[in-house]
Amino acid sequence: MIGKIFPKISTRGFYDLKTGKTLKNISYDAYPKTSFEKISQKSEIVIMIHGLRNNKSGALAKYVIAEKRLKTLNYKHDVVGYSYDSNTAGVQYKSTALSALKVGVTIAKKNGKNLSKFIKDLKSKNPSIKIRLMGHSLGAQVILSTIESLAKNSENNGIIESVHLFGASIPANSLSPKIHGNKFQKIVNKKIMNYYSPYDDVLKAAHDEKWVDSPIGYRGALGTTCKKYHQTQVRPQNHRFASYAKTIKSFP
Repeated sequence: MIGKIFPKISTRGFYDLKTGKTLKNISYDAYPKTSFEKISQKSEIVIMIHGLRNNKSGALAKYVIAEKRLKTLNYKHDVVGYSYDSNTAGVQYKSTALSALKVGVTIAKKNGKNLSKFIKDLKSKNPSIKIRLMGHSLGAQVILSTIESLAKNSENNGIIESVHLFGASIPANSLSPKIHGNKFQKIVNKKIMNYYSPYDDVLKAAHDEKWVDSPIGYRGALGTTCKKYHQTQVRPQNHRFASYAKTIKSFP
């Protein structure tokens, strides 16, 4: 893998790591440009969205893991990374972890507009391309906000082929028709797949400390969900994406 420049969509430096304040009002950077010219001609791509506490190199490691795992499962299409400001200030210290998490969630929510713009731009270049989203941990919040943004216009119905969530930190009732389920049902063409784990210590802590209102990645969805939603219980070694990736048995 060394020497390969991984194609990525980036909003790094667009948001303040201490406050979540918007610093740049541009939608995204995509590079290398030549890769994206080729990618926009493809029949299908996967966009991998990392979680909290990832700087540029941490984020890159997640895309490589996703690509390798999907290749093992005979998935032949390109994986593209989505890199955003998730390495919020103070996330590694107990005293500031909660405020850093809140800033991370704010930034993840704001990124919904950025990612939805990329998806719409890509579809306008190549209307037949299938776009699949994979999100780990806080990456699920980026996906949720992307769906909310896309759902504002019925022209975007079915624009995303599938969504795969791993150790997702969004609330357990998110896929209920009354909350966001109806939006997912419209925007996602085929299926929403949630890999959850009651053994995930990070999500257990978030649940016990009430940092997240019962994460959907911890015990699965609460109540009724939209019809395209499916979930599978897995037992990864820990909360890291590398551990969840090993639990994927087939894709998409």
